[in-house]
Amino acid sequence: MELTEAMRTVGTCRYFAPDPVPDEVLHQAFDAARFGPQGGNRQPVRWIVVRDPQRKQALADLYLPMWKAYLGGIGDGSVNVGAMPKAVRDADHFAEHLAEVPAIVVVCAEIDGLHPTDLELDRLSVVGGASIYPTMQNFCLALRDQGVASAVTTLLCHAEPEVRALLEIPDGVLTAAHVAVGYPQKRFPTKLTRSPVEDIVASETYTRPYFTASAV
Repeated sequence: MELTEAMRTVGTCRYFAPDPVPDEVLHQAFDAARFGPQGGNRQPVRWIVVRDPQRKQALADLYLPMWKAYLGGIGDGSVNVGAMPKAVRDADHFAEHLAEVPAIVVVCAEIDGLHPTDLELDRLSVVGGASIYPTMQNFCLALRDQGVASAVTTLLCHAEPEVRALLEIPDGVLTAAHVAVGYPQKRFPTKLTRSPVEDIVASETYTRPYFTASAV
């Protein structure tokens, strides 16, 4: 499909059909994903495709309590997600049915292949993800091109020790995300809610808008 259309409609799927995703579809998506940008072409990203019902259930059992705690924070106002009530309900359905998703793809990365340049700053380190998440997004776009939906979650990374043991992930390899993969039960979204360009692009300094609605 046309790239911009895929970018605008890849969305996050919360309701998956039970139909299995063929291996050739996954292979094509992984083949495209690997061309994502990464520092020094070190190619640190590794993938684990989890289809086994017991392993999927084990991942879901780790995920659900963390999600419910997060959901409780949304309910009492201690967590601000900026999401509509329906989106929260859909996310709760996703959590309750995670084990039923046809495949859960665990996004891993070899730590030696990352080069975070922000470790000494007095803030959260994020730079290492620049060699991981573009490749993951390529994967989601390549799935969308084939009519396959996805949902990215990083909540399970909090349970990385348990995930490492379950999936026999070696030392020196981290988990960066988990991607639920399957055919959508409903249609792909035609319009996603995002901030307008005028609100997110600045000129020269952070507070000076680059675009104005009247100028576009």
